[in-house]
Amino acid sequence: MTLPSVVLLDGVARDYAWGSTTAIQRLLGREPDGHPLAELWFGAHPDDPARVPALDLTLDRLIAADPVAALGSDVVERFGPQLPFLLKLLAADKPLSIQVHPTRAQAEAGFADEDARGIARNAPDRNYRDRNHKPELLCALTEFEALCGFRPVGDTLRLLDAFDLPELEPVRELLAGPDPLRAAFTYLLRLAEPASLVTAVAARAEAIDDADWSGAAGAVLRAAEAFPGDVGVVLSLLLNHVRLQPGEAIYLGAGNVHAYLHGLGVEIMANSDNVLRCGLTPKHVDVEELLEITDFGELADPRWPDSGMGGFGVDFEVPVRDFHLHSADLDAYRKPGRPQGSCATGDAGKPYLVLCVSGGVRVRAQGRSVALAPGQAAFVPARDPAFTLEGTGQAFLATVRSRMEI
Repeated sequence: MTLPSVVLLDGVARDYAWGSTTAIQRLLGREPDGHPLAELWFGAHPDDPARVPALDLTLDRLIAADPVAALGSDVVERFGPQLPFLLKLLAADKPLSIQVHPTRAQAEAGFADEDARGIARNAPDRNYRDRNHKPELLCALTEFEALCGFRPVGDTLRLLDAFDLPELEPVRELLAGPDPLRAAFTYLLRLAEPASLVTAVAARAEAIDDADWSGAAGAVLRAAEAFPGDVGVVLSLLLNHVRLQPGEAIYLGAGNVHAYLHGLGVEIMANSDNVLRCGLTPKHVDVEELLEITDFGELADPRWPDSGMGGFGVDFEVPVRDFHLHSADLDAYRKPGRPQGSCATGDAGKPYLVLCVSGGVRVRAQGRSVALAPGQAAFVPARDPAFTLEGTGQAFLATVRSRMEI
């Protein structure tokens, strides 16, 4: 089979209960039917690879047919014959679990250990589904709320002052002592009966009228409504609450404790399914392993900066080699008197996923083109020449970072 220079992809829907019943549906131009649609996957992850309708196969099979032509020799050498990242649309109406992802070394060691102990790879109490790390970046398309990293201790002590709850005094004492974040986090995770503390914290959050802490109090209330009695409600007090505006992003590296709360965004991550949960979940929680991989450093600013190198769009350079995300605002490329914008883009020898999130975009590569409506994506195999985007609205482009960038 000759590999086409660009192909249209059908994303794969995930209908998790926390998903929005309207956000992705409206982006796709569909009438909401009351059912949640949490994610649309565009990638070659073996759990749910995107489909290539023109060829009646999935993207992972297309890549497997000629990995070097699809991915480029450098990508195959560095990552093997697979697309190293997964691109998604994500829409949350309810909080996702508070979670942490391992480093690559931790994932390799944990995966090998669980295999050696005979834990089935699909077992509900398995921590490591594969040997890879799972850094993530989310760029907001609407206002987006999340918990991201540990708030500086001094600020959290001021938050506890605003809550003024005797039940939180043990947490305050631990935050004033040595290794404060590890100590407080561990104490809360090991509570045998957290329900009464959770109830007290949620009740107090309703009465918080301090503008500085309205976001943190709102996060507590969101969590308590979705997961009454769950210790994650109290854990949220240790974490930065962030409200992203469209175009802003957060990066979630190894060890970062985080949870998405509400909103629509574009998410990109390394091709992995390794998640260790610690709250806001009915799923397996391995406290001891979680404590081993968590980063207990303070995170003063949870937002990840735009590099400013994206031209008419945002550009996010992350400290891992697996992915790079930037956008193109085609309306900004439009010349006077022309109804559409046009730009040449793409680095030689890299594969790309192009996802349209508004307007309409045509992707042209070596004499072939596909048209994308919002919520549709295209795969552009590794080629030497640049490809072209034409149309209106906004598209996101996902690829890998080059060998020299990391």
